[in-house]
Amino acid sequence: MKKLNHYSRIILGVVFIFSGFVKAVDPLGSMYKFNDYFTAFGLEFLSLIALPLAILLSTLEFVLGFSLLFATKRKITAWVTLLFMSFFTILTLFLAIFNPVSDCGCFGDAIIMTNWETFWKNVVLMIFTLIVFVHRHKYEVHWKNLNQWLVLLIPFIFSVSLSLYCYFNLPILDFRPYTIGTHIPEKIIIPEDAPKAEYETILLYQKNGKVKEFTLDNLPDSTWQWVETQNVLINEGYVPPIHDFTIQTSSGNDITDIVLNDPKFNFLMIAYNLNETSVKNIDQINELAAYCKESGKCNFICLTASVESVIQDFSEKTNAQYMFYATDEITLKTIVRANPGIVLLKQGTILDKWHHRNIPTIEEIEHLYLNNDKYKKELKNPEKEVLAEN
Repeated sequence: MKKLNHYSRIILGVVFIFSGFVKAVDPLGSMYKFNDYFTAFGLEFLSLIALPLAILLSTLEFVLGFSLLFATKRKITAWVTLLFMSFFTILTLFLAIFNPVSDCGCFGDAIIMTNWETFWKNVVLMIFTLIVFVHRHKYEVHWKNLNQWLVLLIPFIFSVSLSLYCYFNLPILDFRPYTIGTHIPEKIIIPEDAPKAEYETILLYQKNGKVKEFTLDNLPDSTWQWVETQNVLINEGYVPPIHDFTIQTSSGNDITDIVLNDPKFNFLMIAYNLNETSVKNIDQINELAAYCKESGKCNFICLTASVESVIQDFSEKTNAQYMFYATDEITLKTIVRANPGIVLLKQGTILDKWHHRNIPTIEEIEHLYLNNDKYKKELKNPEKEVLAEN
């Protein structure tokens, strides 16, 4: 039983540390997930505290993981772990049944799980949690009280510092499909032999005030009146890593292929909501846009999900001299964790990404990319060449 308790602590500790870490490197992603929950449960007024809650959750998991792993503050740790797992096991059961959000975000973007997979994962972890809780008085502690608090203080400081750094810059690890070196067209392709989505057709018919479901193989007689037809998804089939990347003009024309196949350098300013876009470094962004226009070496456009009136207000406020195009808001949030962020694209390959606080100078961009012989020529194998360079 002592070994079982020991292994339970280790398993829980590793899982909590991993879960806390992948959230800490992407605090904005966790914030977006909290907002999804708030929207699903009608608690939009809590959106103002979504970021602090995201940092708090990742820090709690990270610290709890170390406490379990090193057997510190055993009673407090056992109680907090039990309460934590009880809450999230109940929550994920609710999510699995009613599906208000498609992914709980328990491992950020590092591991995507369905709600049912997440629930059963929590059931397994709950078994280990109960073992640790029941035996919380039985395992030995070899740390003095002060040392135990120091063991917890170090991961606390590390986790908070990591979250703040990745918030004010970009995540140090990018688990999303738009990483540097990604050749977007390859990630959009659906293989010919890929599993197709499967649907079941349900037909609703009415008779004598009662509505009943029928399948195509079991249709009712003519005394029943058709009400509606529903197509229920049975098997999602293959979904490519990138399946929602489109660029449209204000009139609705799709220019995605034009941008992705352009042999020139393309700077994309990613600003999912111009009402919330930071303008602290807008002068540097305007300078880069002006350089692209004057030099002819590159293009500069802005991708946003904002409506035309908001775009007009932003242009007047910032003196923006570049074109604005429409892209899905969730896609823009996924591409870069900044508002605004800058993405450098060539032939559909992401060469680099920057937070608006860290945009390099024109001279640095010229040296690294625009005047670099490696990128002047047409890339034969874009993704591999860019990854090799970085």
